[in-house]
Amino acid sequence: MFGFLAVALGAFGAHALKDALAARGLTNVWEKAALYHIVHAVVLLVLASRNPLPTLAFILFSAGIVIFSGSLYLLAFTGIRWLGAMTPLGGLSLLAAWLTLVLRAR
Repeated sequence: MFGFLAVALGAFGAHALKDALAARGLTNVWEKAALYHIVHAVVLLVLASRNPLPTLAFILFSAGIVIFSGSLYLLAFTGIRWLGAMTPLGGLSLLAAWLTLVLRAR
């Protein structure tokens, strides 16, 4: 589902919202959200194939996508700048997920 949403939202921003995002100077924000979304959706797909499932990393990556990319999508769509204050929390979740994979591999 995360992969589907990444492609759908990326296309929505590139086509349906193209002019609105450009007018507000927020195209790059939407593109950053879509990039991190699709990259981490692929990571979730890889993790889902592992046995046993690295549950903590999976949860942290999922939360990171929702919070990081979600806050950027909302910021770009609405223009409400304070939504950007949530983005670092999503980034921390993604960093924690990567760190759990590193520590698990040791």
